[in-house]
Amino acid sequence: MPKRNDIKTILVIGSGPIVIGQACEFDYSGTQAAKTLKELGYSVVLINSNPATIMTDPEFADRTYIEPITEEIIDKIIKIENVDAILPTMGGQTALNVAMKMHEQGMLDDIIFLGANPEAIKKGEDRQAFNEAMKKIGMDLPKSANAYNLDEAIRVAKNFGFPLISRASFTLAGGGSGVAYNLEEFKALAQAGLEASPINEIEIMESMLGWKEYEMEVIRDKNDNCIIICSIENLDPMGVHTGDSITIAPALTLTDKEYQHMRDASFKILREIGVDSGGSNVQFSIDPKTGRMVVIEMNPRVSRSSALASKATGYPIAKVATMLAVGFTLDEITNDITGTPSSFEPVIDYIVTKIPRFAFEKFPQANSTLTTAMKSVGEVMSMGRTFKESIQKALCSLENGIMGFGKIECDEDTLLREIRRPNENRILYIAEGFRRGLDIEKIHELSSIDKWFLYQIEELIDREKSIDMSYLNDSPLMRQIKSEGFSDAMIASLICEKDGLEISENDVYNARERLGVTLEYNEVDTSAGEFKALKSYLYSTTNITPIDQTNELTQSAKKKVLVIGGGPNRIGQGIEFDYCCVHASFALEEMGITSIMYNCNPETVSTDYDTSDRLYFEPIDFEHVRSVIARENPDGVIVHFGGQTPLKLAKKLTSIGAKISGTSAKVIDLAEDREQFSAFIAQLGLKQPQNGTAVTKEEALLIANRIGYPVLVRPSFVLG
Repeated sequence: MPKRNDIKTILVIGSGPIVIGQACEFDYSGTQAAKTLKELGYSVVLINSNPATIMTDPEFADRTYIEPITEEIIDKIIKIENVDAILPTMGGQTALNVAMKMHEQGMLDDIIFLGANPEAIKKGEDRQAFNEAMKKIGMDLPKSANAYNLDEAIRVAKNFGFPLISRASFTLAGGGSGVAYNLEEFKALAQAGLEASPINEIEIMESMLGWKEYEMEVIRDKNDNCIIICSIENLDPMGVHTGDSITIAPALTLTDKEYQHMRDASFKILREIGVDSGGSNVQFSIDPKTGRMVVIEMNPRVSRSSALASKATGYPIAKVATMLAVGFTLDEITNDITGTPSSFEPVIDYIVTKIPRFAFEKFPQANSTLTTAMKSVGEVMSMGRTFKESIQKALCSLENGIMGFGKIECDEDTLLREIRRPNENRILYIAEGFRRGLDIEKIHELSSIDKWFLYQIEELIDREKSIDMSYLNDSPLMRQIKSEGFSDAMIASLICEKDGLEISENDVYNARERLGVTLEYNEVDTSAGEFKALKSYLYSTTNITPIDQTNELTQSAKKKVLVIGGGPNRIGQGIEFDYCCVHASFALEEMGITSIMYNCNPETVSTDYDTSDRLYFEPIDFEHVRSVIARENPDGVIVHFGGQTPLKLAKKLTSIGAKISGTSAKVIDLAEDREQFSAFIAQLGLKQPQNGTAVTKEEALLIANRIGYPVLVRPSFVLG
């Protein structure tokens, strides 16, 4: 079917400011939507209140309004611009909620909803309506009841017994939701949920703590063509919000029968809810003891998981969903990466791991226990040929000082408590448990994490114990540990600890080079190699059997420049740096220079396969960056647009001969090192506050006493 010709002007509603649960993944989806609609010849009007986004750049929409996303302002824009249709499925919960409010008030009676109609949105978001729809098609649901005031909620809770889960309707990232273990906890939780829900509705359900959680990313068109983009498995069991859980794609612990059951159920759910021109995320849970499968919820819109699934597979969900929304069918849309129809289900021959990034260090009073309400501020994604390689690369991507499964110093009681308690470091405590002799049965009993994942971690710890100097002279052994994801820095640390030698990351790298154990690069092609990739989207791996890749890069007379991104979102380093990286890539393209983007954040526009000429989805650490530089030999490396993360690498990259474009590593050091900068200011004869730098607590106290209180304490090379 051709595109719809009964509409000319479309309003795309953005997601507003970055908040927990709604970050730059909606800038990614909104940018794709606006760009796609414009290419199709529609007049695109955009509203978003966040000026740090790519989507609010003037070239993406015909008219851009940086205004509060409220009913009154949207109503004015609709009248001023003569809007025919709105696309509310690309702006997260913010866009859906404001569109539904306007619909209920009769403000959109003459406006066409694209992507999902109001009835489908209500059925998907209103917990009671969703439950009724699921019962109608025979889906198993958790035991649950809805409440609209505190008295009702307490009656239900007493009837159900504890623990139980309370979830608010029409909220983002589990807002107003949580697990209650007693009546007092429940009262506070229920009250918060009722206040958080715009319709004052909460769903109270059996806890299912310890059950396995899965997600299916689904697309359906108006001809009832349905495809699964990918399955996603939560490593953490039920009780932890999926945005706070380590997740793996494709799902690894499902039987084929369970997967097919889940796939068929997903299609039935989209049909019943009424999503017939776009994408949805459907969540399931399975009781590992009985195999019972229940439906948890769905998002009738592009979600955080949609961005992850897009980057994991290379399938542009937001772009395809936008085209479906204006009348196309899946078989009419071309997959940009392979040139085949988008009705082909993506197939991946690698493992993707997402690990969330938290900021509890900024809020020491916050409760760091992970629950059904999301707390992470960002995430990283990595790809590897095996789960072991993928998860170790993801740990290296977090930029929190660990090089893999780092050791944790704690007593036995703390160790057991932290393995049981869902927290940001639980995976590291589990590894520490294996180091101290805990068996799989004990760790499974404490954590309820599937034993298959525990076996993988145990094998990594067993391997860790064997690593010594001999590995630096043995090619098969070195290739084995690199194929399992051990970083050069981790290998050096383990050898130092075991053999008492001073071995550096650089020594391990040089040993690998001598042994011929180098990182190899595979393409993300959505088809597991069946079709040739037309876009250059790459990840590194080490194969047990080496593969010759000497002639894989096409020789070109064009200059090449590598742009290093900012890594995971965190407080002080977020979407604004991705904005800078994207514009650097666009500027390079305008100058006829090959742009090479390097990042590990699945939420961003910079990691879209068509933002740059070549994309490397890799940890932003010295080992992986230097490997790409050795492969590409770029004419310049830009480290200035990704925030503090790439700046910290400038000195090391300069030491291996990388050509840093713009401000040199020496000048970066001068500006970032507070001692050097203070001396520089003094040398210029400029005034500055009394100050001093310290590298120990004792030095710091002496300086503070000399200056006099109050004093301001600031570290070097830290952002935000």
